[in-house]
Amino acid sequence: MSSVRICPSILNADRQNLSSEILRIASVSDLLHLDVMDNKFVPNFTFSFEEAVHIIEQSPLAVDSHLMISDPDIQAPLYAEHGSASVTFHLEAASDVKSLISNIASNGARVGIAIKPGTPFSSVEPFMADIDMLLVMTVEPGFGGQKFMSDMMPKVAAARSWILANQLNDLWLQVDGGISLATINEATLSGADTFVAGSAVFNSPEPAVMVRDIRLAAEKCRTA
Repeated sequence: MSSVRICPSILNADRQNLSSEILRIASVSDLLHLDVMDNKFVPNFTFSFEEAVHIIEQSPLAVDSHLMISDPDIQAPLYAEHGSASVTFHLEAASDVKSLISNIASNGARVGIAIKPGTPFSSVEPFMADIDMLLVMTVEPGFGGQKFMSDMMPKVAAARSWILANQLNDLWLQVDGGISLATINEATLSGADTFVAGSAVFNSPEPAVMVRDIRLAAEKCRTA
């Protein structure tokens, strides 16, 4: 993987032709972002556990599972057990964060923690040294196609400063929500290196070209 990671979200993909939609972007993407919503933690439902596992098992691309669910302590380790390469749970939903991190990791997956726009970076700071990725939401979780929240960039910058100060160079900093060619520069300059792009990719006539264009823009920012 390059220093920039692009993870297309299938939230806005054609559900009736999901396999072919994934194939369209598989060769140019780093991970497939799987948004799992339970209509409890967020006011929307996307995939059941069984449906998610089927996607994970069938995907030609390693899966980055983003669990927007109310019971991650129980469910998240199961996603790792069933082959998800990366499992991200929400800090706001977890009961025992330390144990959950350990349980996901023991099942062979990378561990991510996501924080909603209203959650300060300081809330997740005690767990940063124990995880593989921090996801800073740049929209309110629950729906695709929302406008990018520029006011989240100071939080991303604070996370990047903390990562640098603590020399955790292998810790990925992901942003999710409203990522497109119009916002990728701002997110990259703030310190993100891993990007979830949904609507921008799958609403494009050429999703693979859009993934490459977003990656190129981010890489240019990082080397400028």
